[in-house]
Amino acid sequence: MQTVTSKDGTNIAYDVYGQGPAVILVDGASATRSFGGSSELAQSLAKEGFTTYVYDRRGRGESGDTQPYAVAREIEDIEALIDLVGGTAYLYGISSGGALALEATAALGKKVNKLAVYEVPYMGVESAASVPASEKFAELKQLVKEGKNGDAFVSYMGNFMPKEMLTGMREAPFWPMMEAVAPSLVNDATVMFGRNFTPQKELLEKITIPVLALSGDVDMLPGVDTSFFAKAARAIASMTPHGKFQLLKGQNHDVKAEIIAPVLSEFYRSG
Repeated sequence: MQTVTSKDGTNIAYDVYGQGPAVILVDGASATRSFGGSSELAQSLAKEGFTTYVYDRRGRGESGDTQPYAVAREIEDIEALIDLVGGTAYLYGISSGGALALEATAALGKKVNKLAVYEVPYMGVESAASVPASEKFAELKQLVKEGKNGDAFVSYMGNFMPKEMLTGMREAPFWPMMEAVAPSLVNDATVMFGRNFTPQKELLEKITIPVLALSGDVDMLPGVDTSFFAKAARAIASMTPHGKFQLLKGQNHDVKAEIIAPVLSEFYRSG
């Protein structure tokens, strides 16, 4: 593990793999360097000839958690990593980490060479949530404030996962890790609910670099319709001036590193 200091003094923990052009991976909700698929992807991209950086977003793992939180602080964390590697880098973000990567790219401009995102959960392209985003956000923050981390995790993830699965997860060996990371879901919610789960034209039009918006074509669970992911990816591709959409056949939200790594490599290396 290594650390870089963000603009507000927060230490951000990261791991580095490989040698070549720099790629920074931005995780989605609940993932850390030690839990989630980013380390596998980082190693796969390293084999493709890149130097890859996977980090703990603030409030998770071994990174700090300076308060108050703001999306701008997370953008500064990404900028600190980009400055560390020489001032420019490729970005990849998955799920809500993809939404954060879009925000960062719009703010950082030419510091980002190219951006790829996978299954950003902009659900607003399909239909409004059954419960208004503002209410869900308020509920999540209150549960975290009361120290009810397990309930907070269920409150946030209930937007994307069936209750039966979340009930089963409470009995799983990894549940304590989910409770530990639950307070950081307020950060993800700030990114996602701030946009009301909807791709914002004014944000995406600011991104003038090439963007690859990716989605799988398989639902994460039987009977759980996640087709909104592909619709959101198409919307992102159409709203960014140099956007492209690509469907990864046979993949769901838990995309396999060995499948997506060659796709990212080709995109980053293309002219």
